[in-house]
Amino acid sequence: MSPTMWAARAGVIRGRLEIKQTFTNAQDLWNYAFPTAIFLVVMFFMRDAAVPGTSFSLGSRTLPGVLGMNVAFGGLVTLMMGLALEREDGTLLRAKAVPNGMLGYLIGKLVLISGMTLASMAIILTPSVFMLDGLALTNVTAWLMLLWVMVLGLAATLPLGAIFGSMFSNPRNAGVIMLPVMGLVAISGIFYPMASFPGWLQGVAQVFPIYWLGLGMRAAMLPGDLAAVEIGGSWRHLETLGVLAAWAVAGLIVAPIVLRRMARRESGSSVAERRQKAMQRVT
Repeated sequence: MSPTMWAARAGVIRGRLEIKQTFTNAQDLWNYAFPTAIFLVVMFFMRDAAVPGTSFSLGSRTLPGVLGMNVAFGGLVTLMMGLALEREDGTLLRAKAVPNGMLGYLIGKLVLISGMTLASMAIILTPSVFMLDGLALTNVTAWLMLLWVMVLGLAATLPLGAIFGSMFSNPRNAGVIMLPVMGLVAISGIFYPMASFPGWLQGVAQVFPIYWLGLGMRAAMLPGDLAAVEIGGSWRHLETLGVLAAWAVAGLIVAPIVLRRMARRESGSSVAERRQKAMQRVT
């Protein structure tokens, strides 16, 4: 077996172990349960409201957008924060010291975040199916579309998470990315149809993958006539595929370059300096 294959195998094993660890950690379980409870409560109170111009439940229409947002947060924010934290505590330095260690590390993170995203979607989707009416998950085609949108969405957002995570040596500074991410969520039609937004705001939202993740999830989960309230009056499957694929390709080109540059700058002295600063903040 080649060194690259060994590294990939080690990364898969690492990711599986981290998944097991996260599901036996009380803090991690709380991080799953609390946001899920909030989203379910919001959709419960929205279920009697109607999408403008239709009689369809606004709560049911919101569910796919919430799932798309979870995929985006998993790929972007979770990996970004993980890289920043493990850069500070020396995990990345140890990975760098092992042949093909960075490859194994990144594959492990991919497995971990994919598993976490699937679990998060299942936790939200299971009670929502019983609580909300009108969902169109009644055939294999809908489930397959849900799957490819999730996979392509992770491929589009994970490289961005790696790029942003490489920019911050202090995980507390990584929080500055959260504000623009939340702003994109607000304008991407997650909780309300974008057709009522100004045209220039619609254009901004359509540049980024969060909108297309939500649209792809809605196309998989909602009745076909709900496409009438979307921009252009259709689900725009080809555009969804194209935009998400473009972000994935661009990210996969740029992220390895950024990660290699970040890894070259890592040293024992830089890790020790960051640990000392962290200890000073605590004391």
